[in-house]
Amino acid sequence: MASTTTHPVLGTRALNRATLARQLLLSRAEVSAEDAVTHLLGLQAQNVKPPYFQLHARLAGFRPAELAGLMESREVVRMVTMRSTIHTHTAHDALTLRPLVQPARDREVTYFRKGLVGVDLDRLAERARTFVESAPRTMAEIREELLREWPGADPQSLSVAARCRLPLVQVTPRGVWGSSGQVRLTTVENWLGRPAGAAQPVDDVVLRYLAAFGPASVKDMQVWAGLTRLREAFERLRPGLAVFRDENGVELFDLPDAPRPDPDTPAPPRFLPEFDNLLLSHADRTRVVAPEIKGRTWSGNQAHCTLLVDGFVAGLWKSEGAVLTVELFDRVSKAQKEEIVAEGERMIADMTGEEKDGGAGRGTGGGAGGASVRFGTAYRS
Repeated sequence: MASTTTHPVLGTRALNRATLARQLLLSRAEVSAEDAVTHLLGLQAQNVKPPYFQLHARLAGFRPAELAGLMESREVVRMVTMRSTIHTHTAHDALTLRPLVQPARDREVTYFRKGLVGVDLDRLAERARTFVESAPRTMAEIREELLREWPGADPQSLSVAARCRLPLVQVTPRGVWGSSGQVRLTTVENWLGRPAGAAQPVDDVVLRYLAAFGPASVKDMQVWAGLTRLREAFERLRPGLAVFRDENGVELFDLPDAPRPDPDTPAPPRFLPEFDNLLLSHADRTRVVAPEIKGRTWSGNQAHCTLLVDGFVAGLWKSEGAVLTVELFDRVSKAQKEEIVAEGERMIADMTGEEKDGGAGRGTGGGAGGASVRFGTAYRS
């Protein structure tokens, strides 16, 4: 293996700008929502609204109805994949990425083995599959069904086993913008009307990960995927990859022709929802989160919505109707504050105005659609 000392060094700002470019956050992309979900390898989706805000920050002219339509037509789905968390995926990725991470889901079940004494996991998967494919079910209903056969088992452990052993999707109207609905589950094969494919080859997924999140280390991808033992795949691909190192000497891989903009490339403000994959998909997050603010984007296990200024996390935000409240961690320039206000007004107008007026006032800032941006207690000008 070649010594990492021979590889060019990428500083924090260089990594920041490269990652923002891959994440479609340096300038909004003129692509469809479906193509963006494919490129980004899915959208983190523990809650219903974040995927919509993720796309608004990245796509020109995006409106919630576009992703909602994909949900309703079953071209995208919500299911547990990477890191055992819910993601919004295209139908193709749902059928082929879940098999790739299935070994990790199988290992997850072993953590609950004390509550599954005497439970035949193959039989559990078979019974749960029959139950959810006869009609979409809530997790409580699945748990009750399994307790009929294993009344002595721990109910929570049975739920985990069903979720891990089966590729369950949340059926609509859950996940559709403007709709509400209880979480009901069936298998991805049943919902999409076709069998799951073979797992995507790990080498292909490495290349896709680098296209969306690179430059990155082996450990970075392992954190994103929730998988281990990916070093072999990177080594197979090494001859065709560009290799760098960060300022700490960590080896980073990238696609040779992928964008790596000048570190001084302007990065406009962007409002990101909680659990945005930009903040969760690297072992070393200093490319977007400065060490001095580490932990300030979380309260316990609850993530806050974050604001990027000059490409880095610079504050938090929350919205109530057409009012957006921003809390900055530090002072910003007058020009940056004006950009934050314009971007915030654009987001609120686009994301709340659609149902009222068909999206009038889109993206212009200046109070479009009655949107209002206020600065909270962390910093007031």
